[in-house]
Amino acid sequence: MSRDIELKEGWESVVKFLSDKFADGDKLDLDSIIYLIGVQELGKGIHTFKKDEKVNLMHIAICRLLEPYGYYEFDFIDPDGWPHYKVLEDLPTLKPGEQSILMKEAVVKYFSSGDN
Repeated sequence: MSRDIELKEGWESVVKFLSDKFADGDKLDLDSIIYLIGVQELGKGIHTFKKDEKVNLMHIAICRLLEPYGYYEFDFIDPDGWPHYKVLEDLPTLKPGEQSILMKEAVVKYFSSGDN
């Protein structure tokens, strides 16, 4: 099976699982899934987040998702319980479609790793 087909099937599986669990079957998009990963990584459970906290949650998720690719490394948890990452390598310049593919691949890896 080609890498593209594996990614497509893996992505569809993750979307279905999360959409059924968190959106009553409405199809979640990539940003929504990244947000959910941020909430998971923060580990504070159900909570109402302010707008700036939502942006920070997405940042946490992106760092965690791209950590296995060598772009980020976990650094510490601050006194409020928020994880912080340090940049190891600058992200390459990618076209929007390439960014989407990288993030979808990272999401599929995240959910197939069993570490979350």
